[in-house]
Parts: sequence; structure tokens; C-alpha cells
Amino acid sequence: MTQIRLRNTMSRQVQDFAPIDPTNVRLYLCGPTVYDRAHLGNARPVVVFDVLQRLLRHVYGAQQVTYVRNFTDVDDKINATALKRREEGAAGTLEELIRARTEETIAWYHADMDALGAARPDHEPCATDYINAMIAMIERLIEGGHAYAAEGHALFRVRSYKEYGKLSGRSVDDMIAGARVEVAPYKEDPMDFVLWKPSDDGLPGWDSPWGRGRPGWHIECSAMSYELFGESFDIHGGGIDLQFPHHENEVAQSCCAHPHGEFARFWLHNEMLQVEGKKMSKSLGNFFTVRDLLDEGIPGEVIRFVFLQTHYSKPMDWTAEKARQAEATLRKWRAAVAGIEPAPAAAPSVIDALADDLNTAGAIAALHALSDPAELKASAQMLGLLLDDMGAWAEAPVVDLSAYAEHLAALRASAMETKDFAPVDAMKQALVAAGVEVRMSKAGVELLPAAGFAPEKLPAL
Repeated sequence: MTQIRLRNTMSRQVQDFAPIDPTNVRLYLCGPTVYDRAHLGNARPVVVFDVLQRLLRHVYGAQQVTYVRNFTDVDDKINATALKRREEGAAGTLEELIRARTEETIAWYHADMDALGAARPDHEPCATDYINAMIAMIERLIEGGHAYAAEGHALFRVRSYKEYGKLSGRSVDDMIAGARVEVAPYKEDPMDFVLWKPSDDGLPGWDSPWGRGRPGWHIECSAMSYELFGESFDIHGGGIDLQFPHHENEVAQSCCAHPHGEFARFWLHNEMLQVEGKKMSKSLGNFFTVRDLLDEGIPGEVIRFVFLQTHYSKPMDWTAEKARQAEATLRKWRAAVAGIEPAPAAAPSVIDALADDLNTAGAIAALHALSDPAELKASAQMLGLLLDDMGAWAEAPVVDLSAYAEHLAALRASAMETKDFAPVDAMKQALVAAGVEVRMSKAGVELLPAAGFAPEKLPAL
């Protein structure tokens, strides 16, 4: 059997992975808060852990793996949208409007992640379906002295868990000194975090021993993973931005509620995403959703390929050039495997790369070295590439751009004599608007279809 090795955030080492039960390998991924479209950074963990679950199923058996990814559907932004819709005259109670919003955004999320070739998990629990389980866990924590009730809140007593900070590698005192923590009169300690908070009449809420209210964010995954997996399971994943405080708090409350369990044996965190070398942010104008890229004509398979070129533990830089190169490679591979059934198994070189801490970049390098189209197809499908239902984009005819290159070269030659470069600039702008990359040098003019190429937008000659 292939030995999988994974970088465990808890130990800060790459370790041999051995499941608690090889017939029931359990993987939990922190999913999205469903208040709007998923941005590009939200999609990275989906692709990373989709590859991991494919590898686990390959090694242990397709039916021996259970993959869970939750939806957080209790959130102030969801509430704000529902309240706004009610003010604008939408019919229904606030709870109905909240449910409508979450169902709408979950449908968007499914459509966008499906487009990236990500298989849907075995279970996708919604937080609102597990409120009773959260209340039960909070009661257990209070009974054990790890939490307390105060002014309609329930709070976790951080200093009651001696190993708090182990996942993120910091002490409680250092956290207080370097972090922004809410100082509230009902807290025993500034680091104590909310398990339950009160809701007024204008907000959704549930009855609890501490009054009408709603759960804090951190308790959700602890309660849902316990209900679905029990006290101990194999792998818990998410973006590095969740390591602290979200995952640190999950560890504390889960281990205190169920001290005989291990909670998660392995913790995997993917690094953040950048765009053209800069942090993605609305202020920089480089913030976009997965749907934005899809609507621009960039195929989901291309987005996935770009993600997989960088190891999950390293920051990933999305660039237009990477997308163009990914599209060219995928077109070449799809042409090579057209009409061919995949081989019975992926190439050992690809499996070995993936088993080495999910080295997707190494796996792609191994794909380039394969000469058998059937083996290439089977191996690429281990990474969620060259799937039969994702190839329609590559079937579109590739337009011959040579006439445009000759025309632009002629315009440039004329401009060199007349010094009027306006016609050259106008043609370049029209080609770029159609998704064409224009390269002009002393050697001549080269035109390349870029990601999002739209032949119907090409200018008339």
C-alpha cells in the first residue's frame, strides 16, 4: 500500500499518515460562510482537499473515505442581507428570508466549485441543523468547568485548557499582548471566547439555557464533526487564516468536551492566494470571485490547473500568464487523449508525488513525462484534470490569428514612417478586448489566445 506523508500543522513536521480505521478514513474541511459569492481565495482549499480525498480513496478505497465540508449559515452578513430585503418589501419572515439567502448562495457555491472539477463531499452539514448539538456541547463544557454563563452569553474559559496555543505555537500571554481581543465586562479573561451570544427580536435566535440567542462561530465545527465523526477523526483541513483563532478554539473546546478523544490527528492548512504578486483586496482592484473568472471565459479546469502548480503549503500567485500557459497545456493534453479510455491506474510517478505531502507540482511534472495517452488521462484524473465532463471548453475551434498578426505588422510598419501610431494602438486594444495576448518585438508580431479568448469579439479586418 502507498504510504502517504502529510505536513501536520500540530507537529510542524511531515509525518507518515496512518488512519485511525483504514476502513473509515475521515476528512473534515472548514467550509464557507454562505453570505455571497466565493472569491478566488475561497476556492484554493476546495481544490487542495479535493485532490487529497481523491488520493485517500485511491489508497484506501472509494467507499472507505468520508469527506465532510460544512456550511456556516449563521452570520451577521447573512442577517444584514435578509433584513435589507425585508425592508425592501420581500415577503416572508426574517428566518425565511435568511434561509432563502443561504440556499441561494449555497447554490452559487456548488455551481462554482463544480466548475472547478471539485467532487461534492459525502456530507455538507449546515450549522443551523446542528444547533441542539452545539447547545449540548456547551452544556458539557460548563459542567466540566471549561465554560461559564454570563449576561446571556456562554464563554469558553481559555486558561482551563493547558495546551491552548499548541496548534498555532503561541502562549496565551503572547496572544493577549499581540492580538486584538474583545474586552467585555462579562468576561473573566480577555482571551475567553464566545460559545453562545444573545439575539434581540430583530435577529434570528434559538432558545437555550442562557436565553434566546445564537452560537458563536467556533463551536459550529466542533459540534458538527463530533456528530458525524465522533471524538476522534483523521484529518482536519482549512486555510492558514483559520489556524488562529478558529482552529485553535476548535481544538480547545473539543478536547475539553471529550477529553478521551483526540479530535483531529492531522491538521493541514493551505497558504494564502495572491494576484499578480499582490495580496488580493478590493482596495487594490484585484479582488474577484470564481464566477468573475468563469464569466470572463476562463475555464474552471484552467483555474484548477493554476492552483495545482503551487504546493498547498506555499503562497500561490494567480497571474494571467499562468492561466494562458495552463490553457495551452490542457488543450495539448486534451487533444492527445481525445477518444481514449483512461488506463486502469494512474502512473506510479504521479501517485508517488501526491503521496509526498500532496506534491501537486511534482505530479504535474510527472504528467509531462508520460508518453502513453491512456496513462496520461488516468493520471491527470487523479488531480481532477482531463475529466470527461469538463472538456467542452477545449472543443471550441482554435481561430487562426495569422491574418491579424500580418495586419498589425503592416500597421506598425506604416506607423514607423508616418509616426501615427493611433491605428496600431486601436488594433491592439481591440485584440486585447477579444482575449488575445499581443507580443510585438523586432522579430515581428505574435498573437496568442489568452485565457478568456472570445473569437466572436475579434475586430473586422
